[in-house]
Amino acid sequence: MKIAIVGPGAIGSTFAFQLSRAGHDVSVVARGARLARISLDQAIVLETGERAAVAVAAELDATIEFDLVLVTVLAPQVAAVLPSLRRSRARKVMFMFNTFEPIDPLREAVGTGRFAFGFPGGVFTLLRAGRIAPRIRRGTTVGDAATASLFTAAGIPTVVDDDMQSWLRSHAAMVMPLMSIGVRSFARGKGISWREARQHAAAFEAGMRVVRALGNDLRPGSIAQLARLPRPVVAGLLWSMSRTRMIRELGELGVAEPRMLADMMNAAAPELAAPIRAIRP
Repeated sequence: MKIAIVGPGAIGSTFAFQLSRAGHDVSVVARGARLARISLDQAIVLETGERAAVAVAAELDATIEFDLVLVTVLAPQVAAVLPSLRRSRARKVMFMFNTFEPIDPLREAVGTGRFAFGFPGGVFTLLRAGRIAPRIRRGTTVGDAATASLFTAAGIPTVVDDDMQSWLRSHAAMVMPLMSIGVRSFARGKGISWREARQHAAAFEAGMRVVRALGNDLRPGSIAQLARLPRPVVAGLLWSMSRTRMIRELGELGVAEPRMLADMMNAAAPELAAPIRAIRP
């Protein structure tokens, strides 16, 4: 297949690497230092030195009939790339990023017939000095079976959920407290206090209330199960997780994303979001 990836940061580069290695014709659309680095390498390079060849450009070529354009920029950056996505002759445009906001405007922007959304829930990647260190597990979720098969065959195990709006909001409500904990744990080099664990458990509950208030289901089932646990149990889980390498590495990614998600949830239901505002990094 002919695939373009707009925004080859840590996640986009991981998909580019895996899809190229699987034999697909992969182009990446980058800017700034990332554009310069990939232009120099003409490849996505792992920290181990392994390489996967890709083409690179500063803009999406709207005349090319890509089978898939995968958009892995951050949510606030989407507006800047929408004009080129509208013009593009791509057969499918899949957005893939954390958001709590409605996704229907994106569907309308590129057309219902080629719109798709996904989330790389099983992919965790650090980008250091232009090279990536990916860890790929199960958990990536998309809204259509064809793309799930494509990613799975490329080594990224992917499942389908037919309500990505509910999935995205549930995931954001769960992950925002985890990111907030990660920021604190990374900065301190140690886990959070029990008081902070209770605060973050309250924020988790508030996030789930916001999701339900907007008329969305809690998805997947694992999040729905977590939402049924008593607050002290959730606090204990968060306290323990704050002492893991995984959470510290999540904090290494910085404050921009948890702040963004907290602000989105607050904007959606400010009357319910006081516990979320209280932990915003």
